[in-house]
Amino acid sequence: MSTKNERWKPAVTVAAVIKQGGRYLLVEEETPEGLQLNNPAGHLDPGESPLEGVVREALEETARDFVPESLLGLYMARFVRGKLGEDVTYIRLAFSGQVGEVIAGRTLDHGIHRTLWMTVDEIRASATRHRSPLVLRCIEDHLAGKRLPLDAIHIDPSLYSPLIKG
Repeated sequence: MSTKNERWKPAVTVAAVIKQGGRYLLVEEETPEGLQLNNPAGHLDPGESPLEGVVREALEETARDFVPESLLGLYMARFVRGKLGEDVTYIRLAFSGQVGEVIAGRTLDHGIHRTLWMTVDEIRASATRHRSPLVLRCIEDHLAGKRLPLDAIHIDPSLYSPLIKG
C-alpha cells in the first residue's frame, strides 16, 4: 500500500489481438508462475507511443510485422504476487490488426517459448493458463465487434521532444 506522499504508478502495457482464419495468435511465455498464455504484449517504453509499442512488442514476441487497424479499448487489472510482495496495477491498451508471415531469421523475445494459433473455444478452455484475465477479455471484446479508431489516441509532440520548464 502506498503512503500518502507516494504517487501511484501503474504499469502501462500494450497488446495485439490478431485473428486469422478463425484463430487468434497467442504467445506461450515463461513467468514466475510457469508457462502461461498471453496476447502478444508488453510494457510501453519511455518516449514511445502506444502504436509504436504494440508494433514493437508484436514483432519481438511473434517475429511478425503487426499492422494495427483499431483500438479495442483501455483495460485495467491488478495483480498481486504474494511470495514476492509485488502488487501491480496494469493499464493495457489493446489493438486489433493483422500480421504478416514469420520473418526468416528473426528469433522470439527472451522468455517467449512459442506462438500458437488458437480457436476461441481453446482460449476459453485454457483460461487457467492465461497470464492475465485481460487475455480473454480482449478477445471477447474483439469477437463482440468493439473497435475505436486509431486516432482516438492523441500523441503530443512533447512525447518525442519534451517541453523543458524552469
